[in-house]
Amino acid sequence: MSGKINTQLFSAHEHALEHDNLCPECGSPLAMRNSKRGPFLGCTHYPECEYIKPLAQNDGHIVKYLGQACPDCGEELVLRQGRYGMFIGCSGYPQCHHIESPEKKAESTQIPCPQCQQGSLVERKSRYGKAFYACDQYPSCRFAVNAKPVAGRCQACGFGLLVEKKLASGSKLQCADRRCHAYQGEAID
Repeated sequence: MSGKINTQLFSAHEHALEHDNLCPECGSPLAMRNSKRGPFLGCTHYPECEYIKPLAQNDGHIVKYLGQACPDCGEELVLRQGRYGMFIGCSGYPQCHHIESPEKKAESTQIPCPQCQQGSLVERKSRYGKAFYACDQYPSCRFAVNAKPVAGRCQACGFGLLVEKKLASGSKLQCADRRCHAYQGEAID
């Protein structure tokens, strides 16, 4: 396979786009353009005519009606595709601005936070999809651990939280304090 780019193919594609799409404001052909937000069609008479047409639909368009009532206004909730991904919003937008994540709510472990003593640890997901456990009082408390928390006290330092550590020899309990990390007596089955 040769390393040359077939410029005729690209120019033919852009040429087809130009003839199929005319600017609704001035009647000039539209051309493929790129920006930091992605490709779009723009008028060839820019800057006299500033018409643009996005190629990707990330404008909050409705994907599906969910058949549930909005807790704020009572209108139906809908699943929308937005600029940052899928989200659930009110069909009464822009009068009602209720939105929520389609992800399941963070479930509490019912284990109290050893740092602030006010909140409890909840399971969260990192932006890469990896689970971790953090205090529900965030941002005032920034305590977090990467392993599954277990209620208990460290035998070495007395810290009020242990984590389940998976090793080749089996699972063991380890102190959640970053300065200690001592393994506890017996292995977990």
